Amino acid sequence: QLQFVESGGGLVQPGGSLRLSCVASGADLNSYTVGWFRQAPGKERDGISCITRDNGLSNYAYSLKGRFTISRDDAKNTVYLQMNSLTPEDTGVYFCAAQRSWYCTYSEMKFWGNGTLVTVSS
Repeated sequence: QLQFVESGGGLVQPGGSLRLSCVASGADLNSYTVGWFRQAPGKERDGISCITRDNGLSNYAYSLKGRFTISRDDAKNTVYLQMNSLTPEDTGVYFCAAQRSWYCTYSEMKFWGNGTLVTVSS
């Protein structure tokens, strides 16, 4: 079964950048559409970005305002989230998750990692 391990989180200052990685195991990532989710303290977990299988088409939450970029390297079985111009509101646990669909539908993600914590603070 597909499993994910997220990494790259940590403490960064406002305005800084961070790149998260999501390494898949148990299956080839090229068969899955993958999304990134964020759970801020005291809030529900929300989908923030998604990238499709095959064509690598991406979607982003409007509130990200171009600061985040999702990408994938199927040869490395890895999905990335490049985060720039970070603010304290970006603080939270970031998860990656996947579905076998060709389409980005956050509610249909079935395979999840355990998350990596990002803290944006000065």
